Amino acid sequence: MALINSAAENNITFVRPAYFIISGFIGIPNIRYYFVFLCFIYILAVVGNTLVMIVITLDRMLRSPKYIAVFNLALTDLLSSSALVPKVVDIFLFNHYYISYNACLTFMFFCFTLISMQAFNLVVLSFDRVMAIMYPLHYQMRVTQKLILSLIAFFWLLAITLILIAVGLLTRLSFCKSVVIQSYYCDHGPMYRLGCNDNTPNHAFAGLSPVIILGFPLAFIMGSYCCIGYSLSKISTFRERVKAFKTCTGHLSLVAIYFLPFTFVYIFGSVIHPNARIINLSMSTVLPPMLNPIIYVLQTQEIKESLKKLLKTRVTSKIHTASYAVLC
Repeated sequence: MALINSAAENNITFVRPAYFIISGFIGIPNIRYYFVFLCFIYILAVVGNTLVMIVITLDRMLRSPKYIAVFNLALTDLLSSSALVPKVVDIFLFNHYYISYNACLTFMFFCFTLISMQAFNLVVLSFDRVMAIMYPLHYQMRVTQKLILSLIAFFWLLAITLILIAVGLLTRLSFCKSVVIQSYYCDHGPMYRLGCNDNTPNHAFAGLSPVIILGFPLAFIMGSYCCIGYSLSKISTFRERVKAFKTCTGHLSLVAIYFLPFTFVYIFGSVIHPNARIINLSMSTVLPPMLNPIIYVLQTQEIKESLKKLLKTRVTSKIHTASYAVLC
């Protein structure tokens, strides 16, 4: 109750604005071409992730726990791109800079929840890889569909809870000075700094949430690959080590694509130009959903084989249909 009434206690009139103004990408020449580029990335992300989900759904051989996690990753990538890119393009390409208070908080909730789930999905895939390499003979007994689904459900619940707390803390702030958000979307940090009353809980949560959403997943993934490295060192032949490690290359690529840009922004965000930070952060959020399906199609043999089989079946079906039509 003390937190909720902080504005009143400090003799500040509680102000909940009708709208916010998104003011990112200011003063960048030819920025409209960047938004066209974002549209192109979005189309590729939608096509790629939809294709991965269709392949996994149609091929019974891909109903294993690993591909349940891959399906969830593709679904999260599709939803995160759809939550962010169309709205950003609408704001800046069509000059709709004003966004209502409730719409802004909703926009933030979906964007942050889905971006958080991308990191948690990589944890699930990392867990799958470490179990497959450390316990190859018992993998199917230890890693079941039920276990993977339980992990995925837990991480969805965790992401939703964390972001609901962040959004809930924002609702106790009074915005009596400015409603201009210095970012390309309803970003949590720039928003809570606009508050007139005590924003200590928001500041504390803003410091804690990256540790939970980025720090812990990255630490778990690094620890899992230490275990994988130790297990591979006990394999007698170099060829078998390479063969086992190749099953991890796709996941390692996804980890690098997701974590490196965010790590760069959080380390150097205070010293680089605000526009450079905004562009870097926007690319960090839109590129992984586009690249993830490409990496998994190119680096995962099972998906490549399944895609070839589905395409071959479709072509054969068309040939049979055409032949039947000619005979009739």
